[in-house]
Amino acid sequence: MKKRINFFYFIFSLNFCFVLSQTGEVTNHIFDGNEKADEEDYKEAEKSYRKAISLEPEKEVALFNLGNTHFKDKKYDEASQRFFQTQKFASSKQGKHRAFHNMGNVYMQKKEYQKAVEAYKNALRNNSKDEETRYNYVLAKELLENEKPPEEQEQDDQKDQKDQEKDKEKDQEKDQEKDQDGDQENKDQKNPKKEGDEGDESDDKGDPNKEGDQKKEQKPKEQKPQNDRPKRGQLSPQQVESLLEAMNNQEKKVQDKINAKKIKGAPARGKKDW
Repeated sequence: MKKRINFFYFIFSLNFCFVLSQTGEVTNHIFDGNEKADEEDYKEAEKSYRKAISLEPEKEVALFNLGNTHFKDKKYDEASQRFFQTQKFASSKQGKHRAFHNMGNVYMQKKEYQKAVEAYKNALRNNSKDEETRYNYVLAKELLENEKPPEEQEQDDQKDQKDQEKDKEKDQEKDQEKDQDGDQENKDQKNPKKEGDEGDESDDKGDPNKEGDQKKEQKPKEQKPQNDRPKRGQLSPQQVESLLEAMNNQEKKVQDKINAKKIKGAPARGKKDW
């Protein structure tokens, strides 16, 4: 019985030494990764952290530092995955806070503001006093409010396009109405009707042989107003002389009226006001 106890104790000692050895190896890989990350050699840093994780998959420090390395190397999808694993295996609220905070930073870089808001909110649940997290949370909310979802933006664009098409159709209808009104006015000017003519026209509708006569009679009516208009440069010398004489007579009458008003309205001299 005593030998068996010694045997089990020996096995336990071997396991404990193996764990200590493995823990030291994990720590060494993390230390090497930190040095490479400081040198901005992100590929070698990633290798070292992966070695540590292969030995201890739930190692919080290795997962978190690997996430930071991915973030600095702009591998945002891998970074968010590592930060998610970090908060899952974190043993303290402070560890969860750091993981969610950096996860929010990843979503900010990807302009996924809704996810960033949720990540910062989870970070604040674990540490509500962190000023950087509170600032980033407010900033993410503002960016989210100023940004419309693609579906909503597309709906607004379609609505604006429909409104523009409606306005264009209304303008075209107005232009057509104006053109029709203008054509009707031109027709009315070209075809002036008298009350007596309307009666004659109604009487002649039954006689098809008079259609040609009506058209012939309408032509002079269209041309007559144009022929009656005086044209410049065609006045006779007698007409010019008559116009000049009439203008002189009119000007003389106006001047006589002005002189009469001046005589009546002139103040009397010699009278003094005290």
